[in-house]
Amino acid sequence: MQEDLPMPDFMALALEQAHAAAARKEVPVGAVLVNADGKVLAEAGNRTEELSDPTAHAEMLVIRAASKLMKSPRLSGCDLYVTLEPCAMCAAAISFARLRRVIFAAYDPKGGGVEHGPRFFSQSTCHHSPEVISGIEERRASELLKNFFEGKR
Repeated sequence: MQEDLPMPDFMALALEQAHAAAARKEVPVGAVLVNADGKVLAEAGNRTEELSDPTAHAEMLVIRAASKLMKSPRLSGCDLYVTLEPCAMCAAAISFARLRRVIFAAYDPKGGGVEHGPRFFSQSTCHHSPEVISGIEERRASELLKNFFEGKR
């Protein structure tokens, strides 16, 4: 893979989107979708509250935007950088989009669907399993989430 930016810089872009989501009073999760040449195709933060849409997770938003841009439901060769372990819904969308790689920051033992919960990509019914890299910028992403939820309590 040829990238203009190293992996942590793409995660830094995702973290910027997570901070923007927090500023909108959304759960601070951000995502960036990058093609095989290292070009950013889409960036987004959660917008479930703003859009009154339970599917408006950052991952879903970047997959939708990149699919529209590429005029294809398949995003083979693309990598997703996301600040939180994707849930089962997002993992299914990642599989259907045929993403090459998922790089996530913080683990989500309660709602995650990749390394926790249903472990979507490990199921025999999963048609495409991307490479998964976890824990990149975990501390920064975890602190952002912790601070956001402490403010809610």
